[in-house]
Amino acid sequence: MAVELCLLLLLFCGSTISEVQPIYKPPPGTLDFGFVPAKTYDTGAYHEPGPIGILFKVVHAFLYLVQPNPFPQDLIRKLAQQKFGNTQGDYQKPENVVLTLQAIYYEIGFIVSAALGLLFILLLPLVGLCFCMCRCCDNCGGEMHQRQKKNADCQRSCFATFLFVASLIISVGVLCAYAANQHLTSQVRGAKKLVNSNFKDLKVFLNDTPAQIDYLVSQYNTTKDKALSDLNNVGPLLGSRVQEQLGKEVRPALDAALTMAGAIRETKEALENVSVSVEVLQEGTERLHGNLTDVKMHLSNTLNDSACAAAQAASTCNIIRNSLHQLNINANFSGLPGVSSQLAKVNDVLKIDLSSLVQKGYAAFNDTPDLVVNQTKNILSDIKNVLESIGSNISNFTKTLPVQKIIADLTVYLTQSEAYVQDYFPVVEQYDFYRWLGCLILCCMVVLIVIFYYLGLLCGTCGYDKHASPTTRGCISNTGGNFLMAGVGFSFLFSWVLMIVVVLTFVTGGNIEKLVCEPFEDKTLFKVLDTPYLLNQHWKNYLSGILFKNPNINLTFEKVYSDCKENKGIYTSLHLDHLFNINEFLNISMYTEDVTLRIEHIQINLSKIILLDEIGKENLLNFSSSGIEGINFGAYLTEINKSVTKVDLLSFANDLEARADQLPKGALENALKGHANSIRMIHSQQVVPLEQAMSTLNQSIRLLKRTSSELMVKVKNVISAVNAAQLLINNNASLVIVQETKKYMDTIVGYFEQYIEWVKESIAMEVAACKPIANVIDTAVDIFLCSYVTDSVNTFWFGLGGSSIFLIPAIIFAVKLSKYYRRMDTEDVYDDSVEQW
Repeated sequence: MAVELCLLLLLFCGSTISEVQPIYKPPPGTLDFGFVPAKTYDTGAYHEPGPIGILFKVVHAFLYLVQPNPFPQDLIRKLAQQKFGNTQGDYQKPENVVLTLQAIYYEIGFIVSAALGLLFILLLPLVGLCFCMCRCCDNCGGEMHQRQKKNADCQRSCFATFLFVASLIISVGVLCAYAANQHLTSQVRGAKKLVNSNFKDLKVFLNDTPAQIDYLVSQYNTTKDKALSDLNNVGPLLGSRVQEQLGKEVRPALDAALTMAGAIRETKEALENVSVSVEVLQEGTERLHGNLTDVKMHLSNTLNDSACAAAQAASTCNIIRNSLHQLNINANFSGLPGVSSQLAKVNDVLKIDLSSLVQKGYAAFNDTPDLVVNQTKNILSDIKNVLESIGSNISNFTKTLPVQKIIADLTVYLTQSEAYVQDYFPVVEQYDFYRWLGCLILCCMVVLIVIFYYLGLLCGTCGYDKHASPTTRGCISNTGGNFLMAGVGFSFLFSWVLMIVVVLTFVTGGNIEKLVCEPFEDKTLFKVLDTPYLLNQHWKNYLSGILFKNPNINLTFEKVYSDCKENKGIYTSLHLDHLFNINEFLNISMYTEDVTLRIEHIQINLSKIILLDEIGKENLLNFSSSGIEGINFGAYLTEINKSVTKVDLLSFANDLEARADQLPKGALENALKGHANSIRMIHSQQVVPLEQAMSTLNQSIRLLKRTSSELMVKVKNVISAVNAAQLLINNNASLVIVQETKKYMDTIVGYFEQYIEWVKESIAMEVAACKPIANVIDTAVDIFLCSYVTDSVNTFWFGLGGSSIFLIPAIIFAVKLSKYYRRMDTEDVYDDSVEQW
């Protein structure tokens, strides 16, 4: 009842566990709910017996020899389900006879052992009585006369040795029994601490549960705060998502328009470079032509000198004279068409800053998050109110639950139970003292017998004189013999009493070990208890019938114990979902549906976003009709690909100087070298600048050629892309907005679903973890009943029973040996005959 009432505290938290709700995949950002506060339980439901554990293992091995059969689950089920004695012939029914035989077969080891013990109990007193009467008639060794034998010393030594060994075994047995007796008493006295520890854990279990519940409820604020944070950041979240999706179309269109704006500026620069470069080349080539003509004329005059008529210079002069035609310009830039008209049109296009217009489009598109914020203020305010109402409802609901009253009632119940145990514990200790005293008396009986045997052996061995005749034996030797016979007498008096105790404790303790402790350890005992209709013939599942009044719920002792052993929550362990309809307490799904409906009504209008106005588009069209595609790029490239002069002037100058060196030293040589230097100067001052101008012209022409290639098509494609993006924003953005709003909504709702799953997991595994309940069961059965009581009792009868059994050979050897120690009344001469008694 206490457990059931305690569980009610958990259920309103479980109200967040609605029907199985699909979680949006992939899940939203993970929320950190922290750890459910939990106290540490003090009870360690494990017992280490210490050194005496070795004796326990020996006893377990002996019991296995007596009863090697496995736990009879089916037999116990059938026996429990049978109703013997209802009618007169029940015991004679074949099925009952079979069950009886099966039970006997299972218990055959105990039955045979108990039967031997009963024979011991019945026969040993009877044998003792007959033995006493026989000795009174001077038979059975009662005649105080001893015949002399040659092997008398050997027989005496053997009998003394056997008696000593038997006495040692009896001593070990009684020590085991005494140790078990002391162990049981010490454990019973120490059980109070273990009981108090269990009660303390149960109180912690009760007192900690409300704090855990409050923690689960308080963590709704984590969910709410995260949802509010997302709502407050609807612009960066929802707006950025919408912007990201639209940007797949918008940004490439704006990038293309911006690229085209850059192309217009580059076109203007290229046209300017072409115009300047052509002008420079025309002027430069004209000046170069004049200078080369002058050089060529001066060279010709020099070669006409009479020095060239000499035989040594004639051939050289002729070679130089034949190469003078190479000193001429090669490229003619005077016939190239101008680009002034195209440049004028491009300059007109650049009067409108297209880049600025495109940047305005970027800015308008980048304002999407702000538009979302402005257009969702009212709806987001409603959603925030819904979130606040959920928190208020949870707080109000927790206040309506009589948590403190239930905890108080359970605490009172537990306190009363603890007081009851504390009141009766002294009674248990008192009865345990009586048990301890009785067991001690039994041990003392055996100790008394062993003392007589040890004293008899000591006195007989020390006082024995092999030279003395049987009639002249000393007092010490005679006393030793009397001690041995006293031990025999007490053996006959006490042995049957000892065996009665041994048989009773053996049958009881052995069966508890085999039928309770061992099956409890491997949980087969729970499987028997979970048998349908076993404990109640009308209930399929007894535990669920007791707790829920519904025996059809699959709730088993084994599952409950295992779950509590693993420290799972009691909500899961007892399947309390069958007892309480969680949705009736608090239905979070109703609020999430309300949030969903409000988010779905978000309407965002982006028609105010203008990516590129008509002026910008017209500007692009004007650029496409600027006429740059009409430039005669072939004529330009033809002249550009030519060299400035027909021959490399540096090479010509070097060659001229080399040939001058072949001439005789004199004025002709010097004149030719002077002309070579002039040619080099023309190259450095005129040809090199012209080559640079040609390179600039080449780059600009090729740029214009690339730009003009399908310029109209490119411009139309840019305008089409911008128009398509604008159409998407104006007409089709609603679809994108709906999709992104759905994802945004799933994110918000996902926080609630995370909270639900966390609460579910916490209730299943952490809230009201029922480890103390399993500890109570372990303490009662495994530790107290099995480890403290049963193992100690079994060790006690094992030691005492072993001592009792070895009393029989001890009696025989003591009677035999006493004849060699006691003083005889008569004696005879050496006789080889066999002694009869």
